[in-house]
Amino acid sequence: MYREQGGYAQLERAFKELTPKDVADICMGSNLRGRGGAGFPTGRKWSFLPNNGHPRYLVCNCDEAEPGTFKDHMLLEQTPHAIIEGILIGAYAVGCHHAFIYIRGEFKAGFAIFRAAVEAARAAGYVGKNLFGTGFDLELTVHRGAGAYICGEETGLLNSLEGKRGEPRLKPPFPAVKGLYGEPTVVNNVETLAYLPHILRNGAEWFAKVGPERSPGYKVVSISGHVKNPGNYEVPLGTTIRQLIWDCAGGLRDGRTLLGVQPGGGSSACLFEEHLDLPYDFESISKAGSMLGSGAMVVFDDTTNFVKAAHALIRFYAHESCGQCTPCREGGNWLEKTLVRILEGRGLHSDVDMLVSASHQLTGLNLCPLGDSIEPFLASVVKRFEAQFRAYIREPKAAPVAV
Repeated sequence: MYREQGGYAQLERAFKELTPKDVADICMGSNLRGRGGAGFPTGRKWSFLPNNGHPRYLVCNCDEAEPGTFKDHMLLEQTPHAIIEGILIGAYAVGCHHAFIYIRGEFKAGFAIFRAAVEAARAAGYVGKNLFGTGFDLELTVHRGAGAYICGEETGLLNSLEGKRGEPRLKPPFPAVKGLYGEPTVVNNVETLAYLPHILRNGAEWFAKVGPERSPGYKVVSISGHVKNPGNYEVPLGTTIRQLIWDCAGGLRDGRTLLGVQPGGGSSACLFEEHLDLPYDFESISKAGSMLGSGAMVVFDDTTNFVKAAHALIRFYAHESCGQCTPCREGGNWLEKTLVRILEGRGLHSDVDMLVSASHQLTGLNLCPLGDSIEPFLASVVKRFEAQFRAYIREPKAAPVAV
């Protein structure tokens, strides 16, 4: 079915008509930015690989575990061959002869579907030796993780692929210089690579002219929370948050009003009603004090208890910390315990202020962004909905001083 719709045609064209540099230049010209969270230009990322004669590796990151994100899960199950073609095109562009895909452990059905698709591609001659008679060998290994959120961080993923404990590495050296098995490696997200066949088919200019100049192209946005039609929606970057909620996801539940929206998954700060007409692109969301991230929009209406919502996220990050960095390991657990104390009516008014100051002190001190993910949502909702947090405090007020 995929081949009947033109699938693998761009892979064959790349091998027969284009050089690896041609493919890399097309990607660079499209200004495709990573769809996994950081938003770094894909072509530039490829250009960091040193030309030192060493083997090169390309790794597709499908360890999707960010709270609110479910786009890669869908792509894995519904369009596996598009991902395969994108991986193979990317591998050819960077001169890689052995590519890998790392799939989240919980994606059991997706893993089975994708592995079967790889075998079908191999049988059709798209994976293996002497592809298209060009003498270029390209192998693709499918690896299933064990359910650790930390392995979504690229160096933690590489450690896990090597059979080591899945924890982030000290950088530098960066993966482009010393990655998988100590060799130059590029790590790209599923959605990023799945766009490559379309960019080759339609041209770099087709992609680059969609949306804002610095954040061009299309994006799959996972919309969940208090909306009528949660799901994945592919839109041009620059679409407003209002359009995403009402035109795509059907708007809020009847009779409800908007209190906030997380634009980039659990790691992003909450935005509010005054941000509804903000363009959904990397720069605009960043300027507003949050981030687009992997494109996971969580919508909160006026029924939301933000104390419980904050606790749910902090509990997740505290649990998923690999424990390697003290601020993340100790700080996450401390914040979780503080929120539990507040929810149980044992908190102090000083705890509310401390949530913001303590979470800020965890930021920028860890090997990976997990520790930095603890602050944004928590700080944004404590500042905006402070009354909800203080309503749980039963600390007696000081007795009036007799005069």
